[in-house]
Amino acid sequence: MKFKIMLFCTAIFISSIQILRAQEKQSLIQYVDPNIGTAHCRWFHYTPGASPFGMAKPAPSTNGSYGNMHGWDATGYDFRHTSIEGFPNFHEFQVGGVVFAPITGPLQTTPGKLENPDNGYRSRFDKKDEVATAGYYSVLLKDYNIKAELTSTKRVAYHRYTFPASNESHILFDIGNVQGESGPVKDAKVTILPDGRIEGYVITLPVYVQKYQAGAEVTIYFSAVLDKKPTAYGVFRGNEITKGKTEISGKGAGAYLSFSTKQNEAITIKAGLSYTSIENARLNLKEEAAGLTFDKAKQKAQAEWNEYLGRIVVETPVRENKVKFYTGLYHALLGRGLASDVNGAYPKNDGGVGQIPLGKNNKPLYNHYNTDAVWGAYWNLTQLWSVVYPEYYSDFIKSQLLVYKDAGWLGDGIANSKYVSGVGTNMVSIIMASAYNVGIRDFDVNLAYEASLKNEIGWQNRPNGAGKLDVDRFLKYGYVNHLDKGKGGGELWQFSASHTLEYAFSTYAVAQWAKALGKENDYNQLNGLSNAWQQIFDPQLKLMHPKDAEGKFISNFDPSKPWRGFQEGNAYQYTYFVPHDPVTLIAKVGKDEFNKRLDSTFIISDKQYFGGGDNIDAFAGIESVYNHGNQPNLHISWMFNFSDKPSLTQKWVRAICDKFYGTEGIHGYGFGQDEDQGQLGSWYVMSSIGLFDIKGLTEPQPSFGIGSPLFDRITIQPSKKYYSGKKFVIETKNNNKDNIYVQSFSLDGKDLHTPFIKYADVVKGGKLVLTMGAEAKNSY
Repeated sequence: MKFKIMLFCTAIFISSIQILRAQEKQSLIQYVDPNIGTAHCRWFHYTPGASPFGMAKPAPSTNGSYGNMHGWDATGYDFRHTSIEGFPNFHEFQVGGVVFAPITGPLQTTPGKLENPDNGYRSRFDKKDEVATAGYYSVLLKDYNIKAELTSTKRVAYHRYTFPASNESHILFDIGNVQGESGPVKDAKVTILPDGRIEGYVITLPVYVQKYQAGAEVTIYFSAVLDKKPTAYGVFRGNEITKGKTEISGKGAGAYLSFSTKQNEAITIKAGLSYTSIENARLNLKEEAAGLTFDKAKQKAQAEWNEYLGRIVVETPVRENKVKFYTGLYHALLGRGLASDVNGAYPKNDGGVGQIPLGKNNKPLYNHYNTDAVWGAYWNLTQLWSVVYPEYYSDFIKSQLLVYKDAGWLGDGIANSKYVSGVGTNMVSIIMASAYNVGIRDFDVNLAYEASLKNEIGWQNRPNGAGKLDVDRFLKYGYVNHLDKGKGGGELWQFSASHTLEYAFSTYAVAQWAKALGKENDYNQLNGLSNAWQQIFDPQLKLMHPKDAEGKFISNFDPSKPWRGFQEGNAYQYTYFVPHDPVTLIAKVGKDEFNKRLDSTFIISDKQYFGGGDNIDAFAGIESVYNHGNQPNLHISWMFNFSDKPSLTQKWVRAICDKFYGTEGIHGYGFGQDEDQGQLGSWYVMSSIGLFDIKGLTEPQPSFGIGSPLFDRITIQPSKKYYSGKKFVIETKNNNKDNIYVQSFSLDGKDLHTPFIKYADVVKGGKLVLTMGAEAKNSY
């Protein structure tokens, strides 16, 4: 009887754990805090109303109307601001606009300034009245006593405004003005149709589009329906209001609807969005939102977020780490959103409309996406996508191939398929080669390889937006020769050393792909070029040192200075940019000196929060020895695994997770650092679960380095479509803030003797167990 009771109690205990885990998976959005790191954040960073990878990204704006002089400045929503100017629906790299705003009282049609909210339609708000999570946002606009709520489907933005009793309730459609990263407005149009529908478009000239594809435009369209008829309507341009008119065109174009509302009366707007036409905006609205209420749309969006977030379940009593983890995962799923319509129409590079092939169900076979540049994405986003979001990774590659087919070259970053390189380089071929290596091959492999090879060695008639504008010199000299002066943008002449290192890495990636495809001549050429980094390694300084065309190291060289041979970094940071051949780099430096120097780098940078200290500036850390707030050296804390000091990887990766990453509005991703559509969040996700590949999955048989997981248990659900579909579990024993060092590893009961695990072993499913302790250990 005692045995039966014991079995019964054990069963109840196990069942309780399973129920708790199931409940937790259903409510993972409780750990997502979109407000983290929103002081000095990029335009696309804060869109709590969005769905994963969605086109519709409704969000509050506190200063989006101020514009974006350089194209990358912090704009949109700032945690430190206390007034909201409206709710724009588009938030992508170089894409922004279509603002809705509810007000009461006298009609105001310009947003005004932060210093004096009363001079415009903006309203004050309190943080205590704000709710922001994955797929939903709400706030009380204090000046009008209006509750504003936002949610979405993939291509439809939902707004619900709950008004007080008033005969002067208004909703503004501020369409023809600058918003976020949109750049100057070229033209706009708004129409109020007889059935009450509001439709229109805005044509913008984003800064980076003009830089990399001069003269090209970005056009965004909308078609909105409301569930209440207005008592009055009109149009406006600035402060000029024309009552009763139903159409207006040109810069500054806007429309308004006026209502008589009862106390707590809600008005809902559903806005279909599109990058191709008003007709497709209507279609997106019909297909995704017909009969779908605001509450149902919210429920659907949050269920989708929970499903995406739930593909990795982490268990720990430390709530702060869960918040960092799921907010980071949220940002990885937020950026690089849809650019194609439900019928497969997508915006082409030349300004026309393309068509994605349709399947048997008359649905597009894949989607098209906007994207910031993928500079550094191989150290965060693509590793994450490959394991748990391979269907998106596949779509992303097919999306990039659309641009290649339309324009003849890969584009590192694209806005409406227009080239927006951002950093003047192009790492997309790494992304494609890595996908092939991990078994994601349901794209046109031959076309992708053709595009990637051209990306590595093609230079004749290469457009600005394709980046790598100095690849001809890379081919001529075997490295990019340094110039202190040049014509055109800095990427043409200014970054000789960093480009040499980047091109060496990307040619390595494509070389391995060439070998797998049996293209020996390509392999031999590319593999030879992958050694280019050795040409600029200075054996005396043991640092990367730019060279001139005669093969001489440049004089008056200061390794701490950025912008002279190195983009957004310096020689101290870029010397480690040999991810494809760390063993040779370590040997050239000398293993003991390498470990001492790299360890010292982190000892120094620890005092600066591993970035630019507490300076609120995206470039604050580029002159330091390590800068986690930018891409060039995100991999180096993992390099000790290759220098026989894995304990130092375990120590410093944990320290970065603890110190660089915060849970506050100001201290989130460093202080005012650039999250780049999920890159820093993805780095935290991969590093905190203890898996990271400095080679960016570019080896033919890739492996993950193993670190020191922050969590007691991690359950990863690889895709059934691409892999076995069996769960991979990482379990730590004796894990706490003191026991940060791995004492032993075992995979499915078998001991591992090096801090590496094959990628294939992760995605086939199994169990990795790490025993933790307080003592550093370097052999297993």
